[in-house]
Amino acid sequence: MASSGEESRSGSPGRAGTGTEAAAADAAQLDTAEDFEVLEEEGEEDEDDLSELPPLEDVGRPPAPPREDAQPPEPGAGDAAGDPEEWLDVLGNGLLKKKTLVPGQGVESRPQKGQDVTIRLKATLEDGTVVEEDPALTFTLGDCDVLQALDLCVQLLEMGETALIVSGAKYCYGAQGRSPDVPPNASLSLEVELLAARDAPDLELLSGKEKIQLANRKRERGNFFYQQADYVLAINSYDIALRIVGSSSKVDFSPDEEAELLDVKVKCLNNLAASQLKLDRFKAALKSCNLVLEHQPGNIKALFRKGKVLAQQGEYREAIPILKAALKLEPSNKTIHAELSKLVKKHADQRNVETEMYRKMLGNPSTASTSRKCKDKLPWSIPWKWLFGATAIALGGVALSVVIAARN
Repeated sequence: MASSGEESRSGSPGRAGTGTEAAAADAAQLDTAEDFEVLEEEGEEDEDDLSELPPLEDVGRPPAPPREDAQPPEPGAGDAAGDPEEWLDVLGNGLLKKKTLVPGQGVESRPQKGQDVTIRLKATLEDGTVVEEDPALTFTLGDCDVLQALDLCVQLLEMGETALIVSGAKYCYGAQGRSPDVPPNASLSLEVELLAARDAPDLELLSGKEKIQLANRKRERGNFFYQQADYVLAINSYDIALRIVGSSSKVDFSPDEEAELLDVKVKCLNNLAASQLKLDRFKAALKSCNLVLEHQPGNIKALFRKGKVLAQQGEYREAIPILKAALKLEPSNKTIHAELSKLVKKHADQRNVETEMYRKMLGNPSTASTSRKCKDKLPWSIPWKWLFGATAIALGGVALSVVIAARN
């Protein structure tokens, strides 16, 4: 079900989660029905299995000789990689530090967030092994297109400056690492030179193909963050992609390009809803699902997630018919079957609890004998002929009162 855009992935160094075809397919699963169970089942082991994250293009390059200044400092040991006065503790937690190797052109030449920057990058492990190298890596500053260590530090570089950045795993590849070349919890040393900075292209002037490619890059980055269980950054990337798709244009698009842009929008909204669900942002997730269903009323993933959002809020009566509609569209989907069965049982339990609560509120006796005694005293135990007689007398009295009032 994946489109050609889904099957392809950029191999640019510095962009975690790009490379081999197997990993590309894994990232693409966020947008396909085949991945329903991986995305939605809370207990699935595969969701947190990131062993298939792809290597970058330079894997297999012979390791560089160990460099003394490439050793990342231990947390709290500011002078591990040089004179402590030369290092800037970027975040104040000792996990991300920067040291200028070659001065730049002054503070005023620093790039701004939102600009497209080009850097020369060389990344090494603690033992000096080169794991990434790119003579001209270009990305949008502040959009989380690359490692957080780069996104945070490049904005501190002056034009032409070369700096050494030492970063803990938290701002690189985290506890999962990147198979096969970056171990879990690995610190990195990043040698970076700022080569250029320019304003990002005007979205209104992008061709249909350019807009599609740009939006897909942001969406794929969101998929990477989702796989890393970093749902906040995933939401950020999907929001950026949606902003690109929804931007006005001064260029005419072909019908095929319009259709492809809509496809990207639907995928972003679906994955946005999945991320919002993970963070219990039910109102936002419901809105995302409804936006998908406005364009595609039969979108199974949106129906499923909408049902799940309503179920999380205890709205079983509303959730069940939505899941039934999804199951009708795909009767063989085991995930929908399981979720629907679970909701039907919860709804039955909820009704039983409500019934018992109403009984207690009304004070109904628990024994049959007491119930019979009370029944004899209830108004509806009066014989019907008595009831009709009393009604007739009452109506006759009302009529008599009206006649007397008219005469007076």
